[in-house]
Amino acid sequence: MGRFLVVVVVLAVALTLGPGPAEAQYSGHNFRGDYGIQSASQPEPGFYVPVVYLRYDADRLLDRNGDEIREDLPGSVNANGFATGLWWVSDFKILGANYGALVFPAWSDNRFEVPILDLGSKSDFGFTDIYFQPINLGWHTSRADFTAGVGIYAPTGSYDPEAEDNLGLGMWSFEPYAGATVYFDEKKSWSFAATAFYEMHSKKKDTDIKVGDILTVEGGLGKSFMDGAVVVGLAYFGQWKVTNDDLGFDLGEVGDTLVKFIGKNRVYGAGPEVTVPIATKSKLIATLNARYFWDWGARSTLEGQTFIITATFPIPSVSLQ
Repeated sequence: MGRFLVVVVVLAVALTLGPGPAEAQYSGHNFRGDYGIQSASQPEPGFYVPVVYLRYDADRLLDRNGDEIREDLPGSVNANGFATGLWWVSDFKILGANYGALVFPAWSDNRFEVPILDLGSKSDFGFTDIYFQPINLGWHTSRADFTAGVGIYAPTGSYDPEAEDNLGLGMWSFEPYAGATVYFDEKKSWSFAATAFYEMHSKKKDTDIKVGDILTVEGGLGKSFMDGAVVVGLAYFGQWKVTNDDLGFDLGEVGDTLVKFIGKNRVYGAGPEVTVPIATKSKLIATLNARYFWDWGARSTLEGQTFIITATFPIPSVSLQ
């Protein structure tokens, strides 16, 4: 329960963060909403192959005061992403937790590096920055699951500070995280989860720009049926820029017009989530998860909707007999 209290404190602090002064605008790597209702629950030991597709459509652009900058965003203000990876969970214990690791190569057709300036940009579908977790720890008790670890984003996607079709962000990102999924009944049919990710960055390639730290909190409230095979509920996220970007120059040099539009990014989101099994009479082939988010409360960034669908395949298939 001590770990759960840490997560609750982090969440409470995050909810007090406001838009802040005009000092930041660059995006980080963490794509909000990619974790859901049971964000802090590590699966049973074994190998898993998740296959993910996401679609983001922005329909509003807001400044640091929450006022719309653009009401007629062009059709290109969207992004499609695809990722497939490998998640290994072992029986090896560290501090009582199962040790695991995962890697996620990904492909995309857009990167909103600076949302204020990227509205007309669009790229061909290609390889973007890779994500991996060399440390993925999971604890399980009768009424709660806990997780902690470190994620790393490597700058494997194409990046040139002068280009308009970048597929990467040109920087390394380091992301420690911790979370808890709490069950409200003995059958573990009702749950609430919160996982906090704290993202830190290196300087961008061939520049003096260093993106500020970003806090993302994700989770959800869920209800399971059929002995946990089907889960439905409400997923949520919140994302805040918590330190200023270092742009390598004094913001006074850019003039009042641009400064008006830049500030510490923030956005919230929530929406429905459902998980169902794909199985034969004797084997579980995969679990299929879908969630849909509506953004709100954005500052100095885009606001829109996100659809994420994930099929997770256990290797080998799990026997149901």
